[in-house]
Amino acid sequence: MTRRGLLLILSSPSGAGKSSLTRRLMAWDPEIRFSVSATTRAPRPGEVDGRDYCFRTRPEFEAMVAAGGMLEHAEVFGNLYGSPRAPVEAAMRAGRDTVFDIDWQGGQQIKQAMRDDVVSIFILPPSIADLESRLRDRAQDSDAVIAGRMARSRDEISHWAEYDYVLVNERLETAEDELTSIVRAERLRRNRQPGLSDFVRGLNREFEGR
Repeated sequence: MTRRGLLLILSSPSGAGKSSLTRRLMAWDPEIRFSVSATTRAPRPGEVDGRDYCFRTRPEFEAMVAAGGMLEHAEVFGNLYGSPRAPVEAAMRAGRDTVFDIDWQGGQQIKQAMRDDVVSIFILPPSIADLESRLRDRAQDSDAVIAGRMARSRDEISHWAEYDYVLVNERLETAEDELTSIVRAERLRRNRQPGLSDFVRGLNREFEGR
């Protein structure tokens, strides 16, 4: 039976494990595609257009927004970022799921645009102390950057109730099992299996032929 692809939104404060869980989800099912964002910022060394980001000029990006070609978009530090609509809709028609690693604001925009096909999941840390420890263990950011991320975390966490599911990522392997269980169940929802009615009609015809 055919199935429409899902739009899987994963959000969390920085350091709660969203990126790690996204990678594990895509390893669990390689057919799940990652939504590559479009941006107006310049490529950084080693970044590849279409793999890391879809790099666009500001006029090109604004034209896509005006034409309804973005599921969500925002301006961050003077650059535009957004999720192109066309590849997501193509994946949905092919029965492939797309995962979005975005914040709550982007998630709300996507829900408004594609409500019936969205599954939103928020990732919480087991504690604030643990969240800060994870940020420091990365050894990637200065104290000032970590302080900024921690300051934003409270606002991000305040939006947890807007999501369909909430996972507490105390142990990565457990959170991964919970995440894949959510995806399995959501794929089986009756309204996401458009071929189900035809299948049941076929069963009824078999009854009539007995």
